[in-house]
Amino acid sequence: MAHIAIAGAGLAGRLFAWALARAGHQVSVFDAGPGPEPRFDGQGAAAFTAAGMLSPLAEQEAGGADVAALGWQSLALWPGIVAALPVPTRPALQLTGSLLLAHGSDRGAAARALARMPGAQALTAPDLRAMEPALAPSLLGWLLPGEGLIHPVQAMAALQAAAEDVQWHWQQPVAAVEPGALTLSDGRRIAADWSVDTRALGARPDLPLRGVRGEVLTLEIPAHGLRRPVRLLHARHRVYLVPRSASELVVGASEIESEDRSPVSVRSAIELMAAAHSVLPQLSEARITRLDRNLRPALPDNLPHAQAEPGLLCLNGLYRHGWLLAPALVQRLLLESGLASLEIPECQP
Repeated sequence: MAHIAIAGAGLAGRLFAWALARAGHQVSVFDAGPGPEPRFDGQGAAAFTAAGMLSPLAEQEAGGADVAALGWQSLALWPGIVAALPVPTRPALQLTGSLLLAHGSDRGAAARALARMPGAQALTAPDLRAMEPALAPSLLGWLLPGEGLIHPVQAMAALQAAAEDVQWHWQQPVAAVEPGALTLSDGRRIAADWSVDTRALGARPDLPLRGVRGEVLTLEIPAHGLRRPVRLLHARHRVYLVPRSASELVVGASEIESEDRSPVSVRSAIELMAAAHSVLPQLSEARITRLDRNLRPALPDNLPHAQAEPGLLCLNGLYRHGWLLAPALVQRLLLESGLASLEIPECQP
């Protein structure tokens, strides 16, 4: 059994803590936040703000083949992770495919995007209508088989609650991480056999990270009818709609190059809602229950940084792909270090 100190309690930090505790290690997690719950104020773990789309095919457009390959590895891991979490807190996970949509006037923009998404399957109007009858009838559609969604808030809570015997240290920002030790912002040094750095933007200036703003709207409407996540292909936007329940939807756009943490602007909210309404007409009667924003950590090439060396694991720069890439990259580092695995043997719950 090793003593392992983790810096950061975002998605990667919680996956590490859960897997390492299951493997019998003594795990301590240090985070700057006031507690494990989401804040919805532009601060804290960006994983809480994410829509939770698991879209390796769609992400080929900007992320390329490497991101897609890691995404498929994560999709293979997520069902086992979720099944191993206690039933009362088990998060929603759906892998029945997602849809790409476009208005007829954006057919050219859609064609350019689809050229970078091998695997997308064109749908006839009757097929699209049968698959998602609530959508506007004039839309063009493509199926991305195998993609899906996870409920981020539920999953974050479940991972933290299931990480039994982990010591969680809140309001304890980490100033530096080195092999076998963390240094807290108050100067205290935490010695360990292994240290794990998942501090996101807190790892600056050690990594050349920038924050990329993401904005999401949560809408409530009885029986909205959307069955799977959808993306609207547009010349300027990549707006997505993600069903969280039969009455709740999340609407967002993929990226804004800004480190502004202020509340969502009127312009952004109007653009997001107008795009969403053009896809799902019944949203005219939806109620806005939350406007949220956060910064996602990105490196200059927008690709993740995953490093293992004796006594130290580092994972950062997941950009807008956190829920898609984290399991695969956490698994890679766990296996390289020999400390644990995210794969759950079939005989275990």
